[in-house]
Amino acid sequence: MKYYIIAGEASGDLHASNLIREIKMLDQQANIRAWGGDLMQEQGAVIVKHYRDLAFMGFAEVILNLNTIVKNMAFCKKDLMAFRPDVLILIDYPGFNLRIAEYAHTQGIKVVYYISPQVWAWKKGRVKTIRKVVDKMLVILPFEKEFYRQNGLEVVFVGHPLLDALALRTNIDEQAFRQINKLSDKPIIAMLPGSRKQELKLMLSEMLKMIAHFPSYQFVVAGAPSINHEIYEGLVGKHQAAVVYGQTYDLLHHAKAAMVTSGTATLETALLGTPEVVCYKGNMISYEIARRLVHVKYISLVNLIMDREVVKELIQDELAVGNLQKELASLLTDDNKLARLKADYQELTLKLGGVGASANAAAEIFRMLS
Repeated sequence: MKYYIIAGEASGDLHASNLIREIKMLDQQANIRAWGGDLMQEQGAVIVKHYRDLAFMGFAEVILNLNTIVKNMAFCKKDLMAFRPDVLILIDYPGFNLRIAEYAHTQGIKVVYYISPQVWAWKKGRVKTIRKVVDKMLVILPFEKEFYRQNGLEVVFVGHPLLDALALRTNIDEQAFRQINKLSDKPIIAMLPGSRKQELKLMLSEMLKMIAHFPSYQFVVAGAPSINHEIYEGLVGKHQAAVVYGQTYDLLHHAKAAMVTSGTATLETALLGTPEVVCYKGNMISYEIARRLVHVKYISLVNLIMDREVVKELIQDELAVGNLQKELASLLTDDNKLARLKADYQELTLKLGGVGASANAAAEIFRMLS
């Protein structure tokens, strides 16, 4: 059968790649065409457009890149009809994907949405669109099933695919990790400033300020594969920090603590058991618009899933040097806090339903097509 998959960012590339692997176990003749990244390509998908050309963060940035987005959408519709898949599989990325879903529905193409848009946070009106144009919704957060049920839509909770990705990892030992990346013997503090250029420039500059306050630690940036290495080199400059690429899980596994920009990375960090502080500062216009439109108590997935503050969130003006220094110090030295955090992380893992999300999602898709 023919599958057309659209993933618009790094986390979508990861989850879609695991989904493709499971689809191929059920359908050995699977013909997969996709918008995504290197991980999806490694699993055999033909990549039409790379997500590095698609990810625009914030309201202001979307407006500035509107012409590019419109052109991408027109090209996607044309390419979709030329390929004529048996199913269109959408991975998150709602601003783009829901419009493509509407178009595919009018053309008689079955639509599966895997990893729900965050309609529970804002734009709840999108549920009506989903009900009309999506044939099957597969959700990965436990509270999403109840949210959709209350809004008149039955969905399938398949578990969280991050647990699959983490189960497949093979960590190298700490000494080898240090040698490969030419790191010192100092304990490591990880920095995950995001995978989009806009957020990277804002966030990394804030995180690098901590180096002066923790001289006995080695600071290491997790480089995103979609961003040119020269950009990191320019931002890090003369700071005593290292950058590693394609080794985020190893970095987090060996780090004593991490500073993480909100997103999937906050959940990855928690599931790996690394103490973290969530850091977020956006374009002022985009932030003010979002603050008025988004109605959630927290910005990190960890706190949203647990429905309470498990990890500290420093947002916009709260992301000041003093606040970040204080929180980072407590993660490194407060044994009582670390014990509570460990217990909370274990509870979080249980809430996500265990491994098997990718296989469950593939089975649901294959069952629908069969």
